[in-house]
Formats: sequence, C-alpha cells, structure tokens
Amino acid sequence: MGLASYAIIEANNQWSVLHDGNVEGEFLSKESAFEAAVAAASLAIRQGHEVRVSVPGSAAGNGTALGVPDT
Repeated sequence: MGLASYAIIEANNQWSVLHDGNVEGEFLSKESAFEAAVAAASLAIRQGHEVRVSVPGSAAGNGTALGVPDT
C-alpha cells in the first residue's frame, strides 16, 4: 500500500486539504479542514495505507489557533 498524505493549507482566506496534489474542499477554519482530512485518513488506514496529516501552527501567520482571522 502507498502513502496517503493530507496537508491543511490556507488559500484565498479559507482552508483546504491538499491530497495527492489536489486541493480539496473550502473550509472556514483550520479545525474543520483538519476534521475532514482525518475522516479521509481513517478510510485510508482501513485500506492499509500509511497516513500523514500536517497542519500549520498559528505562528505561520494565519490568524488564531483555529486559523480564523482575529476580528
């Protein structure tokens, strides 16, 4: 089995999941993008894949800890 990699990325003031070179989904917070990635990763685990999930920290300049801009 292969590697299933999920990276939470910020694009155009929203969050998405980068998976296999494709940007998927539009989420208002980093946390909601993470939850979607973990659901997909769970399926990949059941299929026998190695799984990696990465999420940038708030120090990356993307608002609060959840990635929602401060108002």
